Amino acid sequence: MSAGVYAVRKKLKTLLVAQELAGQSAVSHEIQNWIGEPSISGSDLAKKLEAHLRSYEGPDLTIKVPEKVISLTPSTNSGQASSPQTGFIIKTDRDEYEAKTVLITAGAIRRKLSIPGADVFEHKGVTYCASCDGPMFAGQNVAVIGGGNAGFNSAGQLLAYCESVTLLEMAPVFRAEQIIIDKLLQNPKFKAVNNVELVEIKGDPSTSSGQVKFANSLVYKNKATGEQKELAVTGIFVEIGFSANTEIFKDIVKLNAKGEIIVDHRQQTTSQTGIWAAGDCTDVLYRQNMIAAGDAANAVEDIYNFLQKR
Repeated sequence: MSAGVYAVRKKLKTLLVAQELAGQSAVSHEIQNWIGEPSISGSDLAKKLEAHLRSYEGPDLTIKVPEKVISLTPSTNSGQASSPQTGFIIKTDRDEYEAKTVLITAGAIRRKLSIPGADVFEHKGVTYCASCDGPMFAGQNVAVIGGGNAGFNSAGQLLAYCESVTLLEMAPVFRAEQIIIDKLLQNPKFKAVNNVELVEIKGDPSTSSGQVKFANSLVYKNKATGEQKELAVTGIFVEIGFSANTEIFKDIVKLNAKGEIIVDHRQQTTSQTGIWAAGDCTDVLYRQNMIAAGDAANAVEDIYNFLQKR
């Protein structure tokens, strides 16, 4: 949506194709780090962004939603492989389009827990973004799942306002940088446990209307001893990685080992001339709404300059 607004304001004839106009944080109960909005729900932020985008809908901006992109391939003047490339063919589940340039903002999906209770208490104690949701758990006992840099960094953020933070790692060793681990272990409010098996997330029983209440504990087992423990926590922050939505682009742009699109972060260009990418589908270092929106705007600025020279 950020790219759409920037593109149409530069009078670029723009087609925006998406399955939905929302994003990962549309389901967040509260977002407190979107500049200009001290506090806003994820759904309300998504609605505001869509309203802004649709205010430009017209001759220069066509929005196709819901519509799923199936493939992206180079186009040529004559359709022969030896002919010079003139743009790209975008096939969807409904139509086919041709464009001179393409910006991929396909996002990513956080890997989710698959233990009993994880789906029941998602957004009711189980969350996938410490930066987004952490302040809502001020003064409470919480857990972080994942012993990589992301997990320890999330724990560090949460220690600023939570009563206690317990980090659980399924592997025998933590995967974060040792300097980060050592620093956090000095905090008396922090505890880290490795080599565990997550068993179940429990919570208060449903209300009389059938609505599920919030989580209140996490059960885990020590893999070495078999001992099972129940950790009293109201927040469970999951940091076990992302899966970029890039499968259909793997034959046209270079991906890293994680399946993320490799970009030049100065301009958001990919390995394929004429294709840019921005947001969580790329090898971006930090995944935040503000950063994704900024990267998309940066890409459109470069696309505009690219087209002006042709």
